[in-house]
Amino acid sequence: MLTVFSITSSIFIIIALGFITVRRGLPEASNTRALGIFVIDYALPALLFNAISQQPTKQLLNFDLLLAYALGSLSLLVIGIIFRCFVQRKDLQEAAILTMGMTISNSAFMGFPIAEQIINETARASLAVYVSVENLLMLPLLLTLAELSGKTKESNFSILKAIIKRLITNPLIISISAGVLFSMFELHFPKPISHALTMLSGASAPVALFYIGCTLAGLQLKGMGGDISSIIFGKLILHPLAIYVTLLILSFNNPMLKQAAVINASMPMFSIYPLISQKYGYQDLCAAAMVATTVISFFTITGLLCLIQSGYLN
Repeated sequence: MLTVFSITSSIFIIIALGFITVRRGLPEASNTRALGIFVIDYALPALLFNAISQQPTKQLLNFDLLLAYALGSLSLLVIGIIFRCFVQRKDLQEAAILTMGMTISNSAFMGFPIAEQIINETARASLAVYVSVENLLMLPLLLTLAELSGKTKESNFSILKAIIKRLITNPLIISISAGVLFSMFELHFPKPISHALTMLSGASAPVALFYIGCTLAGLQLKGMGGDISSIIFGKLILHPLAIYVTLLILSFNNPMLKQAAVINASMPMFSIYPLISQKYGYQDLCAAAMVATTVISFFTITGLLCLIQSGYLN
């Protein structure tokens, strides 16, 4: 238990430092966006490129893990849309935005830093799987559902064009593609570039966690208890449960990768969730849900790691 607490507490100490720094006004939350840009556009792509390019081609992406993570996330997406539309009587756009908060993890800023403390190199290898599922499948699908609700004025062609542009310009997707090519053809950068990439990789986890704290300091919880509670329950409980059940059904037999997948699914929603929802007018609800989910995740993640340490998820 002490080992688990030391892992989760160190993670949340860094988040707390970012939170306190912004609360003290050094700097304001709006001025910390550069940290997020640094992580998403430079540090994490460098880490993904190094992790993929240095592996043999046949070991690049674990397609069994990719299939399991995709099916588990998709099953929760279907359940979420059905519940929102037919039980809560919400329109498709709102259902898609709320379900987005339940099914896409903060893999980059929280999932990887926490998993790396426990399973090290396995966390780096599996990160490419989560990034691929989230950016190539889940996010485009949910955005398409939100746009197809009929409440937006854009044409179907414009919607498709925007989604494709988002994919081909995503630094994480570009780094995965480049890593695959370098692995396939056994290419290598000159030492100065390789060393720079290694330095950027090492900065990804701490800067990402610090940025999460900065972001949380600029958000406020508001009276939206019902929707927020359902998002929290879906993200922190149902998502990891859906992934775990899917892994069992598919008879996935790699304990380390299984643990990595469940850990990643147990993370709060991705950090740009409120920004994406702003276009549809749900930014306040999504920001409040992200704050509450991140705070409560300290306890749920600690509980999950205790289960893993006790051997229940092998």
